[in-house]
Amino acid sequence: MSATPRTLDPALLASIGDLELAARLTVEGTISGLHRSPFHGYSAEFSQYRHYRAGDDLKYIDWKLFARTDRIYTKQFRETTNLRALAAVDASASMGYCGSGAVSKLDYARILAAALAFLVVRQGDAVGLVAYDAVVRRYVAARTGQPHLRSLLVALSAVEPAGSTQSAAALRRASELLDRRGLLLVLSDLYDEDDAVEAELRRATRMGHEIAVFHVLAREEIEFPFRGDMQIEDLETGRTVLTHGPTQAGGYRERFDAFLERWRTRCAAQGIDYTRVVTDMPLDRALRGYLLKRTRSAAQ
Repeated sequence: MSATPRTLDPALLASIGDLELAARLTVEGTISGLHRSPFHGYSAEFSQYRHYRAGDDLKYIDWKLFARTDRIYTKQFRETTNLRALAAVDASASMGYCGSGAVSKLDYARILAAALAFLVVRQGDAVGLVAYDAVVRRYVAARTGQPHLRSLLVALSAVEPAGSTQSAAALRRASELLDRRGLLLVLSDLYDEDDAVEAELRRATRMGHEIAVFHVLAREEIEFPFRGDMQIEDLETGRTVLTHGPTQAGGYRERFDAFLERWRTRCAAQGIDYTRVVTDMPLDRALRGYLLKRTRSAAQ
């Protein structure tokens, strides 16, 4: 077996401890074969004129201005980013669930968010971070550059699962923190008020933002493979429920399938990219699926 697939195993990446390295490994494993850029790079915006100096590049001389004034001026530009992205990471207690695997939903979301930030910064664009539960717990403003990326990754690595989820309020704040049209990346298990969260995502699209939702789940949450009598505890409220595995598994899976389909169709109706990721899924596969969708959309 080659080394590359093993380095992209979620549990192994989560155990590295260096989020920047985990992000880089994920990105390098993903972009092989992706020829189109999924994001946008720098653009030049006119800033001012200044008098020509010996050695200035002649292509920046404004010859029309020279014809009018008989003086030689060169144009100066500033580089601006075409993309301003903000990763909104759900850090509520339910995201601490690991299932039978060695990686929690928050660990997975953290590495995925880091890889997306790595990609955005590498292309010269700006990225920021919001980590939330019932409130926004951590905010890093969107900026460019490797030093900023490292600061963002340090903030992301310090986030621990805690508290209950109120995504609607946090997503409203996140969309407002994007001070101009941008890309809002939402990484969550979406275990709270569906209607309110949908309303905030719809509001963000009306503001002109592009939205991408990564629905992060553990395999056990989808398949409910448990047998026998169990006591299940809600990680956010501490409430416990006694269940009878074989009796209730069918009803649970039916309700959960409806929950998943509801989110898929809601996002599709609003033109929101929806990507379901499971914590036992290789991270490059999860990232590649989203980037290919984005690349195809850009080509249309």
